[in-house]
Amino acid sequence: MSLPPVSILPFDGPSVCLFCGASDAADPAYTQAARDFGKAAAEDGWRLVYGGGGVGLMGAAARSAHAAGGRVVGIMPAFLRSRERLFDDVETVVVTSMHERKQLMYDQSDAFVVAPGGIGTLEEVVELLSWKRLDLHHKPVVFLNLNGFWNGFFELMKHSVAEGMTPASFLQAWTVADTVEDAMAQIKASDDAPQLQHDRR
Repeated sequence: MSLPPVSILPFDGPSVCLFCGASDAADPAYTQAARDFGKAAAEDGWRLVYGGGGVGLMGAAARSAHAAGGRVVGIMPAFLRSRERLFDDVETVVVTSMHERKQLMYDQSDAFVVAPGGIGTLEEVVELLSWKRLDLHHKPVVFLNLNGFWNGFFELMKHSVAEGMTPASFLQAWTVADTVEDAMAQIKASDDAPQLQHDRR
């Protein structure tokens, strides 16, 4: 498949990427938190970078940010256009693959917030954390851990450390927020956070 070269409008402020689910069957509290996050990001002057879909938490966050007057850019692989239904009211670029989507989301963002989601969300953040493990970036990653959603993942990472597969310092590669307000506070304070080396072999 061949698509036109990607062109994204310039933006002078900070940008936050939201990784989250595209399921309309999610807990309504998660969907409301996505709306709250989109609104808060817009009101604080952050551009929202997200997966481009108009469904689930993704759609809720994008619509809310847009309604609050914020800049939003969605990045969607062509093969998902019908499944995740593009939200065409905001700037959206269509790319050829999941790999290109993730690379653009990374390139266009200064910080990352990980809300509840399924295997796609997990795949996105694991690759991002793998890059951090290899010291390829130092951008902040904040898990929005609503109702302890991500606790199982954190336990898995602790198990990997205990088994000698991952250095203990890697457990500091992300931070955890229980509320939208805390997540926003953490990304705004990220410039003051130490940049740790995680690739200790």
